[in-house]
Amino acid sequence: METILNIYVIIDNNFVTSFKAKAYSIGGSDDEKISFLKSNSVKDYDSAYVFDSPKDEKNQFMTYKKFSKMEKHEKQYMLFEEIFEKFKVPESPLICVTPVVDGKIID
Repeated sequence: METILNIYVIIDNNFVTSFKAKAYSIGGSDDEKISFLKSNSVKDYDSAYVFDSPKDEKNQFMTYKKFSKMEKHEKQYMLFEEIFEKFKVPESPLICVTPVVDGKIID
């Protein structure tokens, strides 16, 4: 059994305003786990736990463009530390990240 996560990046007006996450403890292959997370991404959104998005020194939310750059360099995990701690996941957890743009889940 492994703890896996559906993580949502909430984007409003091109700013990352919060994150949401839902955890599961399941077995199976990585492909089966990813398939499971993707098949539950829309259903999980409403019951997912809400996390604050980081703000800069001017108390501004991060732009989605900046988040995308972090993602390209695989550094977005740094933003998910609070989520990982909350659900006590091991290092390098299996996650599925779903953007929610202006209230619409992009699956």
